[in-house]
Amino acid sequence: MALPLAAAMADKIGIGYNTYCLRGLKMTDRQHFEQAAEWKLDALFLQDSLDPRAQDPAHWAEVKQWAGEFGLHLQTGGSGILPKTPEQWDANLAAFRKNIARAKACGSPIVRGVCASFRKDLPLETTEANMELTVKVLRAVRSEVMDAGLKVAIEVHKDFQAWEHKEIIETAGKEFVGTYLDTGNPVFTVEDPMLTLETLAPYTLTFHLRDSVVYEHAGGIAVQWVPLGEGTVDFPALIAKARQVLKPEVRIFIKPITGRPPEVLPVYDEKWWAKWYPKARAHEYARFVKLAKKGRPYEKHVVQEDVAGRPTPAPYQAALNYQQKEHMERSIRYAREVLKLGVRS
Repeated sequence: MALPLAAAMADKIGIGYNTYCLRGLKMTDRQHFEQAAEWKLDALFLQDSLDPRAQDPAHWAEVKQWAGEFGLHLQTGGSGILPKTPEQWDANLAAFRKNIARAKACGSPIVRGVCASFRKDLPLETTEANMELTVKVLRAVRSEVMDAGLKVAIEVHKDFQAWEHKEIIETAGKEFVGTYLDTGNPVFTVEDPMLTLETLAPYTLTFHLRDSVVYEHAGGIAVQWVPLGEGTVDFPALIAKARQVLKPEVRIFIKPITGRPPEVLPVYDEKWWAKWYPKARAHEYARFVKLAKKGRPYEKHVVQEDVAGRPTPAPYQAALNYQQKEHMERSIRYAREVLKLGVRS
């Protein structure tokens, strides 16, 4: 059911890009603002800044000034928020608090946070314990977040499923915690991104578009990130739903992360389910299987990145840099021409 018109997204939705997608180019923050302006975008998500002055409070004021200069809505934040060991508790909270201060100073309405890269990287033994730890960390910074007039946006990563994210937010307090909804990560937790949107729409503070191919494989179900509009996910339907259920102030960011090989989720392995998803919901998994049955492997040329343990030759790095920028431009073009997103465009 569509929300009342006053609560739905506007016809013209501002778009930006997520800076992590151009990480190979090692751009300064100023260069990212210039790039967003060149592409005539409406916003910029400054993620994992590679600027040599990224942690300098004087630089934060510059970032806010540049956002005004270029007329770009800015969002930013930090990375991991969970301590890997009890001994890291104080250091992790100090880093989180610094990220809150930085986001405030830069003029961002949110501060991004991530629980873990993958479900296997969560620090405690059970999912429930990790959910409780997340709530504990969030409550420890509640006063700082509220005093700053911000909200913590927990990224939908390859760690928790949507229903688990919802429980974390509602337990911690939705008055200061919400969702950074990334459409590329749910497939790694055997979840259809449409289900993720439906579940987390009321809590969504920022919406990042990343496409994936999802297809059946002899070893399970394979997933791989691809440029926007070139995967299995039905993005016209996803954006149509987003227009109905997301709040008007939510910005959309284009976030293709490509060049990584397919990963096979061993969904036929009972031990895998018992270890990682003992409370998975059959009706939700069925939607993921339905998505996989529509998909097929990605057949376009891709330069593979992140070869662990090996130095990257300069010509190879140049190819990766070209690919990151070209895939971003393809994705922005799809967002504008097919999804009809963007205000300045």
